[in-house]
Amino acid sequence: MNLGFETLRWVGDAAGGHLRLLDQTQLPTQVTYMDCDDVETVWDAIKRLAVRGAPAIGVAAGYGCVIAAQRGEFREGADYLATSRPTAVNLFWAIDRMKRSGGDSPESLLAEAKRIHAEDAAMCHRIGEHGLRLMPENGGVLTHCNAGALATAGIGTATAPMYLAHDRGRKLKVYCDETRPLLQGARLTAWELSRAGIDVTLICDDMAGWLMRQGKVKAVIVGADRITANGDAANKIGTYGVAVMAKHHGIPFYVAAPGSTFDLTLRSGEGIPIEHRDSKEVAEGFGKRTAAEVDIWNPAFDVTPADLIGAIITDRGVIEPVNEQNVRKMFEHD
Repeated sequence: MNLGFETLRWVGDAAGGHLRLLDQTQLPTQVTYMDCDDVETVWDAIKRLAVRGAPAIGVAAGYGCVIAAQRGEFREGADYLATSRPTAVNLFWAIDRMKRSGGDSPESLLAEAKRIHAEDAAMCHRIGEHGLRLMPENGGVLTHCNAGALATAGIGTATAPMYLAHDRGRKLKVYCDETRPLLQGARLTAWELSRAGIDVTLICDDMAGWLMRQGKVKAVIVGADRITANGDAANKIGTYGVAVMAKHHGIPFYVAAPGSTFDLTLRSGEGIPIEHRDSKEVAEGFGKRTAAEVDIWNPAFDVTPADLIGAIITDRGVIEPVNEQNVRKMFEHD
């Protein structure tokens, strides 16, 4: 499936190549690619959300390790990259995998990073296949933030069933929450789905409950940045509220994520570290101050408890119902 853009790719050989990223801070008005040829630039791109979404962050970190190895500083560079963002477990999963790959040379590390990249794209497609049966034949699907192709190396996680449904001729109406304060739904999800020809409507975050009340939403599907052993899922701030509203209106709420997003070392969402970001993202969004001079609370993520999640769609299958027994059963052979 050709979406007309690449979220990220490696350019050149192992010895002198670099990471090229679609700078998502410039979307939707500009499609701009940035080249990262040092670890500091990769770290900054992850930190300031030029590349974002748990799977894409993991792939970018893998390539960042190759760049560190070009300087002979693989281990130091890998540890530095791990400090960029605390919540998305894919970041740490990818870095740990690079460390365990068996070599410190740029050539061996690039081979491993490319495997991570290719596996992520394949995992997205499998998530789409497993999630397709949960999509309504006709009717609206609501999503929050961006768990799309822009957040992965493939066709996304939450969006994967949407892309496959559209590709196979099913009529699907997608509603995107704008996703305050950085508008990932408005800037990113609406942009990529509309480019693919999917029927998409953008709504403000606080319209979601009323939209459900109108009967326009038949299912909700979101991504995740970390899922614990009991099925609690951390995702972009606002997800928990959407899940509560879906429960009230009797609408199924689904989470889509690859196996690398699961953190079975944590029993529940209480242990997930939540990133808090600069207050300017709320007070001065996109350059103009719109808030009074008061204290601002700006967590980037919240945690949706497992009892609000109807199913978790993974690349290995669907976890349903969502509980610790079924989560661990899905990954018992790891």
